[in-house]
Formats: sequence, C-alpha cells, structure tokens
Amino acid sequence: MNSNTHINNFTEKKFEELFKLHFVPLCAYGRKYIYDIDAVKEIVHDVYINLWDKRKSIDTDKPVKSYLYTSVHNRCLNYIRDNKKFDRGNVEIENINLDSNWENSDKLVEAELENNIKMAIDSLPPKCREVFMLNRFENLKYAEVAKKLNISVKTVEAQISKALKILKEKLADYLTVLMIILYEFFN
Repeated sequence: MNSNTHINNFTEKKFEELFKLHFVPLCAYGRKYIYDIDAVKEIVHDVYINLWDKRKSIDTDKPVKSYLYTSVHNRCLNYIRDNKKFDRGNVEIENINLDSNWENSDKLVEAELENNIKMAIDSLPPKCREVFMLNRFENLKYAEVAKKLNISVKTVEAQISKALKILKEKLADYLTVLMIILYEFFN
C-alpha cells in the first residue's frame, strides 16, 4: 500500500495493510518520547482506532503517513504531560530539550549497540571470525577469502553461515532496533 494514500480512500483491507505497514515504525517513533513500550503500543493502537472512526471527517488532503506520525507525536506529548504528575522526583518536562536528549540517547544506544556487536564478533571462533571480518569488513568476496586463507569456497560459506547464526543469537535483543534503524535510514 502506498503510504501517501489519502484517508478517504479506505477499505477495511487497505486499512489493515496500512496498520501492518506502519505499526512497528510508529512504535519506534513513539519510543523516542516514551520508554514504556506498552504505553507506546496503546497510543499507536488508539491513533489507528481514531483514524478509522473519523476517516470520513478527517482532512482528506493530508497523506495518511503524515497524519499517523503527527497523531502519535501529539499523543506521546500528551501522555508525557498527563503522566508528569507521577514523576515528581524527575526533572520537569518543560525544562528538557527533547531534541538534544533524544540525540544524546540515540548516541548512547548507538554506542551500546556498536559495543555489543564488537563483543559478539569477538566471541566468534578464531577462524570463523577471521573469515567473517575479511568478507564483511574488508569486502572480500568468498573466492578471495578462500584464496587468501588457502581454504575452499565451501568452507568460507560454512564459516560465514556459522558466524551469522552466532551473531543473530547474541544480538537477538538488538534485531528490532537494527530493523528500525534500517527502516528509518531507507525512508
């Protein structure tokens, strides 16, 4: 479904496609403001319900994607405002520069992710790590790695497969983050 589809063009099927296409990215976007993933999911669900309920009365000149992100943004800010009274010990929300905090937070997450990737690569068996590094970081093709290490291409394939399996297991908690980063990078 084209994410620039306009709101008044909805059928139930198109709405379901829209939900599947944008739910995860909208949750990732909401997490920039609210760390409680359950609260974010609830906000995103509410935005979709509101969109469906008001589909006939919403400004139809606005693309759906823009509407969804604006709605999630506003509801997250409302959530922060409404729940501030429960966080009396924390810094006042008005005194926080959201952009710089999220930028710093993103840098911390990026540094943590980079560190965990390095640790996961370092945990690979020595030969497996060497093959992986040559292929992924020195951009050598399988045949070039095989020639350089005097091993068969099949061995290179097996070692790369083993490395990816180990890395996937060790970095499972970060796969969602990586998917979100890749999604935002390519959009």
